[in-house]
Amino acid sequence: MKLRYIAALALALTAATGAIAQTSQRITAGKSNEYGLIYRLPVTEVEVVLEAKKTVQTPGEFYRYAKKYLNLDPILEPSVNWELTKAEIYPRAIPDDAEEYLAQFKSGANVFITLTAESIPVSINDAAWQPAAPEKTALQAVAAQPTILEKPVARQAVTEEMLKSQSSAKRAELAAAKIYEIRQQRSDIISGQAENMPTDGAAMQLALETLAEQEAALTAMFTGTVSTSTDVKTYTYYPEGEKDKDNVVIARLSALDGLVAADDLSGDPVYLQVAVTSRGELPKNEKNEEKTFPKGGVAYCIPGQAQVSVDFEGKSLAERKLSMGQLGVVFGLDPKLFLDKKAPEFVRFDPLTGAIIELGPVTERAAE
Repeated sequence: MKLRYIAALALALTAATGAIAQTSQRITAGKSNEYGLIYRLPVTEVEVVLEAKKTVQTPGEFYRYAKKYLNLDPILEPSVNWELTKAEIYPRAIPDDAEEYLAQFKSGANVFITLTAESIPVSINDAAWQPAAPEKTALQAVAAQPTILEKPVARQAVTEEMLKSQSSAKRAELAAAKIYEIRQQRSDIISGQAENMPTDGAAMQLALETLAEQEAALTAMFTGTVSTSTDVKTYTYYPEGEKDKDNVVIARLSALDGLVAADDLSGDPVYLQVAVTSRGELPKNEKNEEKTFPKGGVAYCIPGQAQVSVDFEGKSLAERKLSMGQLGVVFGLDPKLFLDKKAPEFVRFDPLTGAIIELGPVTERAAE
């Protein structure tokens, strides 16, 4: 009985398994390789991308006087805080050196196989098939932007009298007075009562923006500043597949240094949990007996599945169901399927797991 679509074999291929980019190569069975095609089946590595947000709070020079002059609650002490904000999970295929195979065909066979650069099978007798490009994270590290007090406008807002004063209390009083003066200037411009009104709308907009920046800088001298940045790092883990559940520390979040390695005990652990939900099983015959590997068969994988999650401080940041070759079994296709001169077969593989996606006559593939 010819196999057409291998869904019946419970390969558990899902959209969540992702894909792998191909720098593919086509190899034809011929005299040069003694009509044998060598390839390796893949296993799945889990890639975890973490994003952490850093928040730096710095008190202003006049924080002691914020309540008195502006009735505002200031930042009282400098602090650095890291927060784990996002996590993403991606499957990545790596070739399994222990699962290297030779597909042996007869002399004169017009059979070719397409492999990835790592010798993982993509297809047989189907040069057009290319799996989708690999999933990539859109997360990017973002550097901290200069605070308002680190910009030139902060220097422009400071008056000569403030610079000359040796008393912090006096400078705070002068800074507060300047803030109220700026507010009045802005009100006069908006109401059209300023002595020197801007000549047009663009000039008015520029004047209002300049006043707003100066007020923000002077206010920050009382309330303090908050600066944020994000860090993004990638970690990988290979589930052995021997246990029904893996719970490992994939990284740590340090209060001072942010994302650090799993063995850096300065941080709190970020856990990667891999719970096996199903294991691949060999196909069975009409008597419910496991089929035997066909002689000279083209090996492929019937993968299992696992529920993968990233947890931090008792909360799940990301969850995903992945198909994994190491949770499955290896079976084979009869090489005769690809040798029929009148109706040869083609097969498409998932290079992420080594599973069969589709199998059928070459004529059907050509009609797509």
